Amino acid sequence: MSLQTRVVNILTRPAEEWRVIASEPATVESLLRDYAAPLAAIPAVCQFIGYSLVGIPTPILGTIRIGIGRSLVSAVLAWVFALVGAWIAAVVIEKLAPTFQSRGDTGQALKLVVYSMTPVWIAGVLNLVPLLAVLGIIAALYAVYLFYLGLPVLMATPGEKVIPYMVVSALVIIVVSFILATITGAIVGIGGMAAF
Repeated sequence: MSLQTRVVNILTRPAEEWRVIASEPATVESLLRDYAAPLAAIPAVCQFIGYSLVGIPTPILGTIRIGIGRSLVSAVLAWVFALVGAWIAAVVIEKLAPTFQSRGDTGQALKLVVYSMTPVWIAGVLNLVPLLAVLGIIAALYAVYLFYLGLPVLMATPGEKVIPYMVVSALVIIVVSFILATITGAIVGIGGMAAF
């Protein structure tokens, strides 16, 4: 299935698409290389353009732009850390599965993570105008909904365990994202923007 078709299907008819995804063979490498890498590049590239070329308007200082070098390093780190973060989250979700009477391997958990992240990565285009990036919260809420729909299908989670498993998984993803964004900020010297 093409990348574009999968993106449209997971965004517009997720319940049906999760069943298709569950039956597809996929490796960690193929999921990261063929799906996550191109989509995670959207927020990273748009962040680079937004921070270095468009700038962030402020009432007192006018428009602030971050140097191209720092912005480029930040964008590359955001892209790499999005992939690393997805993999770490998948490993943790897999390890948590027995606690929530669920089962699945790292591949199934990674499918859950990367396909659920689709709206967040697509909404990364909002980074072109840094002030609009806050609207990414809407995409994040839709990602949570996608995760909720996919959890019972991909990890065979019983109905009564879906919400607790989802909440714990969301906390893991938030912590991983925060740590990676902090590392990015420490390396680049600006507030890190994790694309994951």
